[in-house]
Amino acid sequence: QVQLVESGGGLVQPGGSLTLSCTISGNIFRTIATGWYRQNPGKERELVASFNSGGATHYAESVKGRFTISRDNGMNLVYLQMNNLKPEDTAVYYCNVVAYSGTVRVDYWGQGTQVTVSS
Repeated sequence: QVQLVESGGGLVQPGGSLTLSCTISGNIFRTIATGWYRQNPGKERELVASFNSGGATHYAESVKGRFTISRDNGMNLVYLQMNNLKPEDTAVYYCNVVAYSGTVRVDYWGQGTQVTVSS
């Protein structure tokens, strides 16, 4: 069974930094993309940063230059380094893996970790 577990969220002042971690366990075949999303109540979940299967990264415009996605394949860990945090970065952050199970596309999600940016 595939599990994604996020950690590292918390309360930080504007301008501060946090690093989120996602531990991926279980057998995943043919990963298409791995990334981080965020969501606030009443709003759609939005992509923050991701890797595709070739290793290319993608960032939302709102976080470019401030957030960095990275991974440790040997330990099945994915990180999101967040610098110069702003109040509008406040959200629940979710780790996501998109993969194929046979010919079926499957989205795996973690339970989310809360990030609050406030003075």
